[in-house]
Amino acid sequence: MSSNFSRRSFLGATGLGLASLGMGQVALAQAAKDGELIQGFEQAATTENTHKDWKPISDRKIRVGIVGWGVCQFGSAFGFQDHPNVEVVAVSDLFPDRCANLAKECRCKKTYPSLEELVKDENIEAVFVATDAPSHARHCIDALKHGKHVATCVPAIWGSLEEAHELYEVVKKSNLTYMMFETSVFHEDLYAMKQIYDAGLFGKIIYSEGEYYHFMPTPIDSYKGWRIGNPPQWYPTHSNAYHIGVTGGSFTEVSCQGMPSIIDFLKPENNPYKNPFGTEVALFRTNDGGMSRMAVSWDTPAEITAGERGRIRGQKAAFDGQFDPAYGQEKVALPNIIRPALPPTVQPGGHGGSHGYLMNEFVTAIIEKRKPLVDIATALNMTVSGVVAHSSALKDGETMKIPQFA
Repeated sequence: MSSNFSRRSFLGATGLGLASLGMGQVALAQAAKDGELIQGFEQAATTENTHKDWKPISDRKIRVGIVGWGVCQFGSAFGFQDHPNVEVVAVSDLFPDRCANLAKECRCKKTYPSLEELVKDENIEAVFVATDAPSHARHCIDALKHGKHVATCVPAIWGSLEEAHELYEVVKKSNLTYMMFETSVFHEDLYAMKQIYDAGLFGKIIYSEGEYYHFMPTPIDSYKGWRIGNPPQWYPTHSNAYHIGVTGGSFTEVSCQGMPSIIDFLKPENNPYKNPFGTEVALFRTNDGGMSRMAVSWDTPAEITAGERGRIRGQKAAFDGQFDPAYGQEKVALPNIIRPALPPTVQPGGHGGSHGYLMNEFVTAIIEKRKPLVDIATALNMTVSGVVAHSSALKDGETMKIPQFA
């Protein structure tokens, strides 16, 4: 589907635009204040396009195991239990009360005390890893070695390049589906950017920006305190997706600067990482010769400009809250930039209404035996670049090469 769109009609068709994005962030901030929600956990409303023209692709039911129901309660948040092509076979959490709650939310009777026990269940085909970030790679590797397809929350790895290479090799040898649930790729703006990029309307990307601003005056509760003062660029995928998720490319080298924080737990003597930075801003070289600025921050107390956002400039056009064609070009034939329809029982969910779309993408990729949107190479390119960026910041912005995954 394509049609001629001016700037004005593009905004009306998609609901995107600088004003609408700003109002969404205001609502997010107020909801967080009123209900003490963690930023990004607000539930997006359905629109006329959410379920429009959805058609089943198979009557197969993938047998899924789900692990993790901590403070984020992500085990149930992505809606596996509501998908017509999924049967949630078993769930697990290390804490019995959380495990019971996860089972209730997923309408599942079978539980296991740990992921290590759940992956032994031969009836399970796929595992969703919603555990603590430091365990993501290890848990994914364990599931893959037991013959399970794997989806994981972000990030793919936690500060370790060795872990990244190990995970990459295990996925490649397994011939199984791996997908990282990076929420930004199904934000309305980024999804539109990708469709426009794939149609060649941007041309070569000269410059891109991504930002993940999550104000944390106190640390979010976490298993063994892993969120206390973690390096910002170790959690980089929400911002890095605004280039890598659009182009499918990678970052090849980086110079990153870190800014010390006035918040106590973000001082090196008060966190287990000895991390001295509350904000890190990275300047990347892209694999096609462009430049990209990616910022992650825990200590900027803003409301309207909070969250995940980004923009790109190409040789032919740009996108900054709206599609911006070349000067003097009033109309451009755009591809279909509407996110794919969800089953009527699946809701968009949180993080910009991305949860349901990510889960549906993983399920349909398994059924269709195709590469998912955020496969192992894309996941690692998004994540590892941040790990190297933090190392650069610790060396006062020294330019450093980034490992590449293809």
